[in-house]
Amino acid sequence: MQALKTMKRTILGAAMALLAAPAWAGDAQPLRIGWVSAMANAPVLIAEKKGFFKEEGLAVELRSFGDGPVIQQAVASGDVDVAYVGAPPVYQWFARGLDSVILAKVNYGQAALVAKASGPIRTLADLKGQRLAGVNRGSGMDVLLRGYILKDVAKLDPETDLQLSQMPAGNMNAALDTGVVDAVFEWEPFISQSVLRGAGRVVFDVNEALPHYPWYVVASTRKVANERPDDIVKLLRAHHKAIAFLSEHPDEADKIIAEAFKLEPVQSADGKVVPAQAIVSEARKRLGWSDAIESADRAFIQRLMDYSQTLGILSQPLKADDVIDTALWARATGEQN
Repeated sequence: MQALKTMKRTILGAAMALLAAPAWAGDAQPLRIGWVSAMANAPVLIAEKKGFFKEEGLAVELRSFGDGPVIQQAVASGDVDVAYVGAPPVYQWFARGLDSVILAKVNYGQAALVAKASGPIRTLADLKGQRLAGVNRGSGMDVLLRGYILKDVAKLDPETDLQLSQMPAGNMNAALDTGVVDAVFEWEPFISQSVLRGAGRVVFDVNEALPHYPWYVVASTRKVANERPDDIVKLLRAHHKAIAFLSEHPDEADKIIAEAFKLEPVQSADGKVVPAQAIVSEARKRLGWSDAIESADRAFIQRLMDYSQTLGILSQPLKADDVIDTALWARATGEQN
């Protein structure tokens, strides 16, 4: 009888311990990662496909999204733990009271303004009076387009000098081909698909104008970072490995990316068939990958913050260092920033 009582107490104690443990303890709750479905976010795909997350003992659940603001809503609601997203949605939610934090960089480059190859738009000045498509207002791409490209470089008012509309990046090439719009501001692989088909002409390559400008970042909330620091470190180690793989094994990496994005061969203007992997190789002319946040990256993020305030997206000034914390990245990589 005494043995039975002891067994019951043991079972009850174990059950209570399980109830008291965090919901994410062990493999019970994977780290939920939301990512903008863009080629520049390839490190998260490489880390999964090559087993780098598993090597670190980290269970993950990947969820793709169409743009950054939607991901940040998921982060704010607690549906996503970590985001591969542009910096503007992160600091915009920070300004609204969410304890957002940028942990590391994902890539540099990715965006270009593309016009119909047979059309009259050859310079940014030619955009005046034309129809231009961008993605959702308030997204990183929107801030870059309206704040930097149109206002700073082209000296155009995005509200009055042209017809600026919003649509998903995946719809832009079709809209350009059919004449719904005259130009689009999009990301890879859509730029390379349009260029290789001979349908589109790159009018303004942002990475050419601003070499190695940072774009996507790994972000979370301080709450998640404080409660799950070991998991975040594992994530950042896997992320670091994936970026190294992209550099050291470009052919295999390009094949993984082409398969992940279900890229199809395209036919060029001269009738030649361009294989899917070549689309990724073409895209590498406009983007690359790095996880270290350099001083120039901080300055660029500050620039985006200033654009956001000028555009009326931010109601108050912010400092880049308020939302950037690379301590866990340094712990994961053994490097300092």
